[in-house]
Amino acid sequence: MDVTKDKRSLSVQIYSFRMALNRFEKLVEQVAAQKRDERAGLFIQKEDVIDYDKFYASVQELFDIEMKSQDVKCFYRKLCKNPHASIDWCEIFGYFSAEADSLAYQVDKENLVFLVSKKQRIATSGSRRRDVIKCIIKIPQLDLLITASQKGLIRVFNSQMKVQISTSITDTSWITGCDYLSQLKRIVATTERTIIVWDYKSQGSNQQNYFVIKPMDHCLLCVCVVPLPDQLCREDILLGDDGGFVSRFTMNSEDFGLKQAKIKKKLQNQILDSKNFKSVKRKLHNDWVMKVRYIPSLNCFGSCSLDSVHSLVFESLKRLEDNSPVREFAMPKGANTFCYCIKANVIITGGEDKVLRLWHPYISTKPVGKLVGHMFSITEIVTNEKDQHVISLSSAKVFRVWDIQTLSLLQVFHDNQGGPGDMQIYSMVYDTKHSMLITGSNFIDMYPLTRMIQDTKQVPHTHEREINVMLYNKCFHQVLTICSESIIKVWELETGIQIYQIVDPHGFNVELTSAAIDENGVLFATGACTGTVKIWDFSSGQEMKVLLEGKDWKEEEHWLKDLIFLHTQDKHQYFILALECNGTIKMIQGKEEDTYLVVMWELPDAMPYLQDGTHNVQLKTSTKDGNMAIPFPDVEFIIQRNAPQYTNNPATSFGVSCIDLLQIEGYNLIVAGTSNGMIILWNFVASTVKEVYRPKDCSTVDLDLDPKRFRINDILFLFRTPECARRSSQESICSSSQCEASKGPQSSKGSKQSIQDSEGKGERTDIMGEQQPAGKKCPGPANLTEAQPPILVTAHEDGHLRLWTLEGRLLKDMLPFTKHSAISLTSLYTDSCSRVLLAGNVEGHVILCSISSLLDPPHDERKFKQVLSWRAHSSEIVQVIYVEDKQMVLTASVDGSVRLWHAFNGHYCGYFGQQRVFDLSQTRDFILPCDVTELPAGVKEESKFTKKQKYEYPLILDRQKWRKMTSTTLLSKRASSKAFEVQHDFKFFKSLSSPKTLRNALEGFMTENKEAGIVFGSLPIYRVPSPTTLRFPPLIGAEAQKESSDSISAKKKGSHGQHERMSQRKSLKRNLVLQINLASSFFPNLSKPKGNSE
Repeated sequence: MDVTKDKRSLSVQIYSFRMALNRFEKLVEQVAAQKRDERAGLFIQKEDVIDYDKFYASVQELFDIEMKSQDVKCFYRKLCKNPHASIDWCEIFGYFSAEADSLAYQVDKENLVFLVSKKQRIATSGSRRRDVIKCIIKIPQLDLLITASQKGLIRVFNSQMKVQISTSITDTSWITGCDYLSQLKRIVATTERTIIVWDYKSQGSNQQNYFVIKPMDHCLLCVCVVPLPDQLCREDILLGDDGGFVSRFTMNSEDFGLKQAKIKKKLQNQILDSKNFKSVKRKLHNDWVMKVRYIPSLNCFGSCSLDSVHSLVFESLKRLEDNSPVREFAMPKGANTFCYCIKANVIITGGEDKVLRLWHPYISTKPVGKLVGHMFSITEIVTNEKDQHVISLSSAKVFRVWDIQTLSLLQVFHDNQGGPGDMQIYSMVYDTKHSMLITGSNFIDMYPLTRMIQDTKQVPHTHEREINVMLYNKCFHQVLTICSESIIKVWELETGIQIYQIVDPHGFNVELTSAAIDENGVLFATGACTGTVKIWDFSSGQEMKVLLEGKDWKEEEHWLKDLIFLHTQDKHQYFILALECNGTIKMIQGKEEDTYLVVMWELPDAMPYLQDGTHNVQLKTSTKDGNMAIPFPDVEFIIQRNAPQYTNNPATSFGVSCIDLLQIEGYNLIVAGTSNGMIILWNFVASTVKEVYRPKDCSTVDLDLDPKRFRINDILFLFRTPECARRSSQESICSSSQCEASKGPQSSKGSKQSIQDSEGKGERTDIMGEQQPAGKKCPGPANLTEAQPPILVTAHEDGHLRLWTLEGRLLKDMLPFTKHSAISLTSLYTDSCSRVLLAGNVEGHVILCSISSLLDPPHDERKFKQVLSWRAHSSEIVQVIYVEDKQMVLTASVDGSVRLWHAFNGHYCGYFGQQRVFDLSQTRDFILPCDVTELPAGVKEESKFTKKQKYEYPLILDRQKWRKMTSTTLLSKRASSKAFEVQHDFKFFKSLSSPKTLRNALEGFMTENKEAGIVFGSLPIYRVPSPTTLRFPPLIGAEAQKESSDSISAKKKGSHGQHERMSQRKSLKRNLVLQINLASSFFPNLSKPKGNSE
């Protein structure tokens, strides 16, 4: 009975769980449908929105078990970010079916450096069995990988690890090493008794075109190339053999290239005598030379051996030519391998004693450090210069990753994928460009760095909800982020580490909507949806002052959209300019001795007074406390008596959507952008408010059109202080003098900073205003140091970026170039000197523009250039910030992530909240987040030379040559008896020339005339203005063609046709005039002239 009850209860549980799963799938589909509708721009009622709290409560109710909130949050976040993707129900319980989803669970202490589970394996497709890869060489400048197997298979892989070319060395000896000859563009390999030089770039399918240099005195064990950039067409290689000798072997291009060029048939293996090559050698060890390497940074070579006394020799190349003492390092049982770390300036050795030793290059008496941990002999050592890591490999195929600076062990992993019959790993190299460890045995194994997989696979998330505010503290170099869940987080910019966070700063379930940081970076203010404002201490996160909610305030009526700290001379009080959701602009004051903030004044609505053609209204200032110097006084409108009374129309009233202020000597301005596209400027120095711009039809209501089509989403002042102007002028003068002194090095340096090589010359300095063309006249220092009037820049809902003067003149109207045009712009940002302008849009693109010379009069729109654009997020960008001293870009989006980018190439650095710390150094590793697939797009400048126009016809008539022709020159030669052969002598064809760039082509009509024959029928036909005609025009046109064809078809009428042509030629001589109509001669299909007679 108990068993039956248990079965029934189990079946009931299974049935109830299935029912819960069905309802859960419906809930997921409902949430996904809402997210898809939100992305499509459809309106959803607030009470129908399923937020995280409702989702979590519904899941708890469905399954009736205690679930981890972290698993539910990850599931909900993934559903919101990609509502079109298929999601498995087991993920809600923390179980993942895909490897990419469980990546966060894989990243543990065992995978801190290399993610072993993401290892890629490439099989060796050699024809010989039991072959192993003996040597692997990486060529960074060509992004190629060279592998050489023990039985003679040499292959070249491209950047996608596809075999580009390969060859098989037909030699009885095994290959012991290989390297790349950069000067000769060939690959060198060593066998036990020969040197192989292979021209891998040769044409043809036959790749057996290599040179064999032999004989050698000893068995060669290793080889390396000595780079000599100052000597062209020459290569030096270092050889190590089993006799303890290190040889320097010199090869020239004449030994290979010239002999190869003389051979016209298929290239075959050529044997060269080693005695014909220059070589020097010296015995440095008493045992086998296991490895030899050349260190260009120290101009020294190193060789290691199993010799316990002469284990490592580190000297210059000159020591091979004499018998002077060399610098020797001794260690027990010798050294199997060694490498050199440039940044740490240490040599790392390893051998049979299982100990890694760190040596100073010039101190051979005692190592500076030891790394112990291997249980078997060490066979290979490589370094990761960027991360300062040492990767060592033992004969048991155990890898250990060490930190050079701290001498600590970071990771241990074992290659356990191979079977018992697989050979050991003979070679290992670290690919710096792709951040990957590559090993060679029976296979090629590639181990990626964990941070590379993290950056490309993990979904970036800084907050659990969408970002509302992002600010940057220039003084502390810290980033402040606020999400819609009302959580404040402060991050360190250089590392990405979170410093502190504040939960529910304005009370439970009160959303923060705006924030601001004062100019000193000491305080920051936050504004909520209830209209409350609080001031906090930035360093500690302690609350200092608060503006309480009004008693009569309605819900969401005083929603704060923007906060700006005002400059004040009194350090004991604070002033904040606030913008509410209803369009009200007000100033809030806080005194040091008071706990509460107070509202000083509200700006009156200026839009009713700027109607009916009124563009300027005078203001009357009034200060309640005359002794208090406030930044912006309270104002009132001066209304004339005859001014018409304005009646408010709710259908056409639009509020202020964005504001900005300019508070500097000589300017005290507030500018506002409205929802209907108006730009309103408050000038407190001149006590005026004026309408800078009003779009047409902005006051009319059309239900068929989008009511937000004129909306201004962000507005910004562009102003350069005299100090910035003076600094820019000095930098431009210095840069121009340097350009005149040496133009070559500057252009080469600039090319490294750009994405496209063609854009690289001086691009970065040109963006920052540090370089000007030498041909342009630079204004004098007096003109440059004078402060110029500010400029307004607006970001519009229609995707346009517009620049205005304060008088309302449009300077530039640009639609930024992205993959999808006409995308609504959401955010603007500029640096302190207004040299760089950043913009973000709804689709997640960042647009970088150069405005370094735009502020200098005259304001030439051509000086405003878009330089770069890239996709930073898959969703809308809320805020974009440019960090000047680091030259980085911060982006915040509604997807809940804050990401960091390199400004001038769009390279992704990471996101705030990731496990690893940031590395802000300029790197070649180009990676993208998992939700971005578009590459950065650079915008080239317009070419100074116009492109050649493509003409349909290749030749046109040169009229100057045509006018020089006379009737006597045209008809001076006797006509041929064959039809159309006379046209060879006419100068009409000599006057035809190729079309010029700025010249309009003649109008052409028909071509490919079958009657004219295959040659002249294919020539282009042009319409030429006809001069005066003859009374008796010559019969050499269509009628001559007709009669010639008749004469060919009927031979009996040939003599009669020839007699007619001779009579016509005689009549032409009798009626000769200066101008002749030749149109019928060259246009056989034209109608017959009236004066022509048969």
